[in-house]
Amino acid sequence: MFKTISQDLQAIFDRDPAATSRLEVIATYAGFHALLAYRLAHWLKGHRVPFLPRAISQLARWLTGIEIHPSAKIGERFFIDHGMGVVIGETAEVGDNVTLFQGVTLGGTGKERGKRHPTLGSHVVVGAGATGVEMAGQIAELAHRTLRRDFREINTRRARLILVDAAGPAFTPESVP
Repeated sequence: MFKTISQDLQAIFDRDPAATSRLEVIATYAGFHALLAYRLAHWLKGHRVPFLPRAISQLARWLTGIEIHPSAKIGERFFIDHGMGVVIGETAEVGDNVTLFQGVTLGGTGKERGKRHPTLGSHVVVGAGATGVEMAGQIAELAHRTLRRDFREINTRRARLILVDAAGPAFTPESVP
């Protein structure tokens, strides 16, 4: 868990030019605080500790404005930038090297049981205010399949997926060396 947290911290410096010191990020970045709470709550949930994981996630929500369900699956080097209003639901899955901006909702598609939240692959950026639950999952899967077909070594490339509201383009995949 500590290795993953260290990688999450490094991801902030890799993706946010405003980050100037570890002290600043650890003390002031709400996205990092929410992610720390999630990592602890998720670990406790995985060890079948009752009640406490949800209590931790709710406390983090009150303190940061970011809600991450303890059962969500989030990969390494995850970064929430300007995170107010971000929601990551119970069955959401987020790959490695993902960045979410403020107001992103990876929310449910209804009251049915089972998988009901989007899955985002690795190397994805989701723009501010993206709430198209079903569209988000479909676009992420489409971009992932397209990039896998176009690149033999997907892990050596960084893909970028931007979701915006209905007034703008649905997605823009691009490779960055």
